Order: sequence, then structure tokens, then C-alpha cells
Amino acid sequence: MKKAITILGGVICVLLLFGSSATAQVKDMLGVWKTIDDETGKAKSHVKIFKAKNGKYYGKIIKLIGEPTNSKCTECKGKNKNKPIVGMIIIIKMKIDGNELVGGKILDPKNGKYYYCTLSLDDKNKKELNVRGSIDSWGLAGRTQIWKKLK
Repeated sequence: MKKAITILGGVICVLLLFGSSATAQVKDMLGVWKTIDDETGKAKSHVKIFKAKNGKYYGKIIKLIGEPTNSKCTECKGKNKNKPIVGMIIIIKMKIDGNELVGGKILDPKNGKYYYCTLSLDDKNKKELNVRGSIDSWGLAGRTQIWKKLK
């Protein structure tokens, strides 16, 4: 009986350790990131990733680089149509899954389309965020950008 309790206690400690590690990694994703265009290699904007009151994670453009600050999303549909890009929420409804944020979508203001999204910190450099946008929920058909941490 003592052996079973000891093993159970060890399992609980390991689960707590890995659970807090995943939460710590996600907390490192919060803050301001410089977006880098995967096609041109140039900086495009600053995006602030935050946790909302509903427990989900979102990203909002707070600055444009190399474009007028009053640029509008002319290709967007619905509520974002012709709205300013600065201040626009482009990452929506992400949730924690292990060391990643998943289950949400990301908006490309250039074409006005939403894509399935996965966010994960780089394994070797925690100041780099892998941002995967894809047309399928499995992430097979898409592309990845590397964003750089600012604050």
C-alpha cells in the first residue's frame, strides 16, 4: 500500500511539473512580437498577444512597419471591412494545448482571410515564436512565420 501511494505521489508531482512547464511556456508567449514576413523577410508589424477574461488568447496589431499607420483592411469582410489595421485583433480564440496555443484563427490583413493557427515558442530560442497559419485544421497546408519578441 505504501509503495502504491509513493508511486501515485510521484506521478502527481510529474504531472504538476509538466503542467506548470506548459503554462510557463505559454506565459512567455504573452507580450509584444515583431512580425516577420516569411516571403520577404521584412518586419511588418508589432502584435501584442494577451489572455482575455474568457481565458482564451488573442493578438492585436499595435504598430505597422513600412506602411501608413492609418492603413485599412480593404480585403477584409464583415466587421473588419475597411477598418484600421492598427488596433485590429488578428489572432482569435486560442487555447492552451501542452506547450502550444491552438484551436483559434489568424487573420491576414493583406488578403482579408482567416486561417487556422498554432503558436509555439522555438525550442532553442524562447525569443522566437513560430506562427503557423493553415487552411486545414491539422496544419498540413500552410506556412510558418517566425516572430521576434520585443517585450
